[in-house]
Formats: sequence, structure tokens, C-alpha cells
Amino acid sequence: MVIELLKFQTDPNLREKFIQKDAEIWTTALAKYPGFLSKEVWINPNNPSEVTLIIRWETREQWKAISPADLAVIDGKFAQALGNTYQMVELAEYQVRKFPHT
Repeated sequence: MVIELLKFQTDPNLREKFIQKDAEIWTTALAKYPGFLSKEVWINPNNPSEVTLIIRWETREQWKAISPADLAVIDGKFAQALGNTYQMVELAEYQVRKFPHT
């Protein structure tokens, strides 16, 4: 399993709209692709402008197989819905390692 981590800064007054539109636009679109497992939204209780998205993929290959053109269309819809009210501040990728029980 691979984890895609995206951290955003958004206007605290628009945080709930950001989360709602992300679910409507991004999550709905990504769920149609092979390998998409789940998505979580993490809220920082000490920073109301921070939203972290955790997306789980079966494999890195399935995640990276999504065409840049598709991503651009989805991102355009999201940007149109929210305007210039958010900024991505971190992008990271993690592999989930499972070890046998001893």
C-alpha cells in the first residue's frame, strides 16, 4: 500500500467548504480509478487553516497511472469551486511496510 499525503493551508472560515468540495470533486473522481482504497481528512486542532489529506492506494503504479490531463481537469473544477483560497504546502509519499509478527 502507498500513502499520498497532501497538506493545505486554507482560509479558516472556508475550511469546511474546502473539505466539502474536496469530497465532492476530488474524492468522487479518484474513487473511479483502479487502486484507490480510501481517503481521510485530518484537521489540526491547533491550526484551523491546516487541512491534511491522506489517500491510500493499492500500488504506486496504479496511483501514478492517472493521466496528468485527467488530474488537470479535476484540479480545474476544484479551483473553480474555491477560487484562490487555498495553497498546497506539502506533498509526500509513503510506503506502508508490514512486518510479520514474531
